[in-house]
Amino acid sequence: MKFIRVDMTAKKVKVEEVPEKYAGLGGRGLTSMIVADEVKPTCHPLGKNNKIVFAPGLLSGTSAPNSGRISVGAKSPLTGGIKESNAGGSFSQKLARLGVKALVIEGMPDEDNLYVINVNASGVTIEEAPREIIGKGNYEAIKGLSSKYGEKVGIAIAGPAGEMRLAAANISIKDPDGNIRSAGRGGLGAVLGSKKVKAVVVDDNGAPGVPIADADAFNTAAKRFAKALLDHPVTGQGLPAYGTDILVNILNEAGGLPTQNFRRGRNEWANDIGGETMAATIKERGGKPTHNCHTGCVIRCSQQYYDKAGQYLTSGFEYETIWSLGADACIKNLDDIAYIDRAMDNAGIDSIETGATIAVAMDAGVIPWGDGKAALDLVEQIGKGTPLGRIIGSGAAVTGKVFGLTRVPVVKNQAIPAYDPRAVKGVGLTYATSPMGADHTAGYAVATNILKVGGFVEPLKKEGQVELSRNLQIATAAVDSTGMCLFIAFAILDIPDGFNALIDMINAQYGLSLTADDVTALGQAILKAERGFNEKAGFTRAHDRLPEYFQEECPPHNTTWDFTDEEIDEVFNF
Repeated sequence: MKFIRVDMTAKKVKVEEVPEKYAGLGGRGLTSMIVADEVKPTCHPLGKNNKIVFAPGLLSGTSAPNSGRISVGAKSPLTGGIKESNAGGSFSQKLARLGVKALVIEGMPDEDNLYVINVNASGVTIEEAPREIIGKGNYEAIKGLSSKYGEKVGIAIAGPAGEMRLAAANISIKDPDGNIRSAGRGGLGAVLGSKKVKAVVVDDNGAPGVPIADADAFNTAAKRFAKALLDHPVTGQGLPAYGTDILVNILNEAGGLPTQNFRRGRNEWANDIGGETMAATIKERGGKPTHNCHTGCVIRCSQQYYDKAGQYLTSGFEYETIWSLGADACIKNLDDIAYIDRAMDNAGIDSIETGATIAVAMDAGVIPWGDGKAALDLVEQIGKGTPLGRIIGSGAAVTGKVFGLTRVPVVKNQAIPAYDPRAVKGVGLTYATSPMGADHTAGYAVATNILKVGGFVEPLKKEGQVELSRNLQIATAAVDSTGMCLFIAFAILDIPDGFNALIDMINAQYGLSLTADDVTALGQAILKAERGFNEKAGFTRAHDRLPEYFQEECPPHNTTWDFTDEEIDEVFNF
């Protein structure tokens, strides 16, 4: 395995052996440790001293089910703290098969050109980006790069929003079908754009592949792991049938579906935008109701959503995107939401951040509540770089300040996702305390609060929530290091042999003898490094708080965010 360092100031590439201290790390563990070690916490996120790191997970590039996630890390221009965001697609597996443990991009050019970093079995080159893709939407740009470098290459690209260095810009990842997956949160597309890197292209043709210390033991463990995923009702039945959008009706029933900029937790049109309706619509139009975002995924929670004419519109039509536009912004037409989703992918902008920002803009009277056509226009303005588009593309916190609002749902300047913290209290603690800013994936307490996975903690009460968020944040940091999709958590929380099989795969691949305690220790070490970076960047416990308006009652349960500062501060007491 090797480290690739790309110096964009000197336009030089250095390939080196993996430093010993990083030997047992991958994915989020590796990106966060490198950022914590090598990036000055007080640097400007878009300046020369920031670095952006791409790291496959520990199991990426193998036959392990659901191991195709790529982690991307840097100092975030949105939060000002450390950030890791991960995505599916083919990029991670191809990078791992080339023997690349991490790709670190540092420095920045003086000139105004954009570049493509080309990684293949022969080495790494820095090339000028084709002129015809500069400023173009991601769909056109990915087609252009695939035509130039090969139809099967992996691509990580900064869209127009990233070129403009907007704080909500994501990094778009090509999937095996040429469609788009997103390392969405934290503005990492802006960091890539600041390095004047339009895209990273990975061609694994002729790659040596990933060595496995004990292939027989690995294959046996992989089969056990796959069985656990397929046996669990969430990963084996619910998600394949209805995608993540299955959660719309579930959260609406639970009173935790944030509606009209977090004014209430339930609405009367949820079923019109829910997973059941989406699946029926896809089938009626000849789309694909179940689909995998990377090779080897057995959950297949993605889909291909077609328009009324039977033409492809978007993939990975996720619950959080549909929530932010359909409930939070009150857009009640699933097709309108799909067109906006496609436009966000095309611009290279985070759909959670942007959907929440649109709701804030509606609250400010910029466009009417529920106006899907006006919302689509706002997103298209982001891609064009109009003044209003640049405001919206800078995220909910900036938009709220520009329009003088106090009702702005952010923590550490990152938009709060699709679960109201007054009705799902465990995830509220994750929003408040995660080093990543408000992020449901950092410690998905919804699993236990609402879905009753891994036990049950009453979502409307405070009891047990601190321990739940703490334990899930620790476990998630470790899972994010394996290259595994977060959704494996449903199975490994409920099926002990699923968790054991995960550890057995890592041990068989690397010739190790890790235990569950080692996994916990890894998660704790990652979180401590991330929190340490943020403290040096100027964050204090006072930043681990939800906005004041969450002290208002949230219908239908009329619960409030009632944790004391002291209780919140206990989450990271380990």
